[in-house]
Amino acid sequence: MLKLEARPEASKFWGYASPVLALLLTVLVGVAIFMALGKDPVRGLQMFFWEPVKSAYALGELMVKATPLLVIALGLGVCYRSNVWNIGAEGQFVMGAVAAGGVALLAGKDTSRWIVLAIVLAGILGGMLWAGLVALLRDKFNANEILVSLMLVYVADMVLSYLVYGPWKDPAGYNFPQSKTFESVTQIPRLMSGSRVSVGLLIALAGVGLMWVFLFRTRAGFAQQVGGLAPAAARYAGFSSRKAVWVALLVSGGAAGLAGALEVAGPIGQLTPFVPAGYGFAAIIVAYVGRLHPVGMVFSAVLMSMFYIGGELAQSRLGLPKSITGVFQGLLLFSLLACDTLVAYRLRWLDRRA
Repeated sequence: MLKLEARPEASKFWGYASPVLALLLTVLVGVAIFMALGKDPVRGLQMFFWEPVKSAYALGELMVKATPLLVIALGLGVCYRSNVWNIGAEGQFVMGAVAAGGVALLAGKDTSRWIVLAIVLAGILGGMLWAGLVALLRDKFNANEILVSLMLVYVADMVLSYLVYGPWKDPAGYNFPQSKTFESVTQIPRLMSGSRVSVGLLIALAGVGLMWVFLFRTRAGFAQQVGGLAPAAARYAGFSSRKAVWVALLVSGGAAGLAGALEVAGPIGQLTPFVPAGYGFAAIIVAYVGRLHPVGMVFSAVLMSMFYIGGELAQSRLGLPKSITGVFQGLLLFSLLACDTLVAYRLRWLDRRA
């Protein structure tokens, strides 16, 4: 009989190498999937790992996809290091987009460019408000934040649908469920002409530095992690475990809302029912593949954006279904979980007679 047994001491090397091994396993399984579907595996892997980086334009699109993933993952990293399980970043992303879109719709031809700051701030506050509902229910009623945050995703989607099918619907939009296109003054500034990469990328990279300093170089960051992982020890040290819950969820919600604002006032330019792109769920994988470390999340966000772009190219050029993107994301997550399990545990054969 096989039994999992905890290793006396987990290998640090394999702990860091686990994400790389998980990626290799994902590639191998991906090859098998392409072959089973009757597709050229070399051509399939080219869609995912070469096409997204082969030109300056492709790299720009890669950064466009990676920016919201990285921003959301940074907030989730604070949550998970605090032992607060926010699974509803997708809903906070949507509500940030709704709040930012509401401000953008107020702009006119003569509006100042400073409205961009109001749009970004509205997005952050929208995400924080949605995450604050989770924090309130967890704090006051001990509600499970996993279920509450996840269910609020569907509520956020319904709020967005109501607005774009109802009061915010573009009267000149030929009955399509979408708001009017935002004025050009609301556009998030782009880094260079001819590219869709915006200053959101710089904000995301600045967030990496800020999160690293907060988590590993400040007393507040230390208190945050202790308050979530060991509430009794936190109380003994004078830290508040309740505060840890609120800070974790508000930071996470604010980050997701910021990503929503950068998305609708950036590449999308209007509110549509297709704003929910799955970034909030994919960012969970980004956070864990990046080992909940801000620097690691940079690389995992780029990898996950390659899966998004590769999935889109595989649909158009190879005739594969849209779900191929989710398949690769899921493969990466489960491969990582399997590798992490075998790093911490070993399989032993036990004789039933013994």
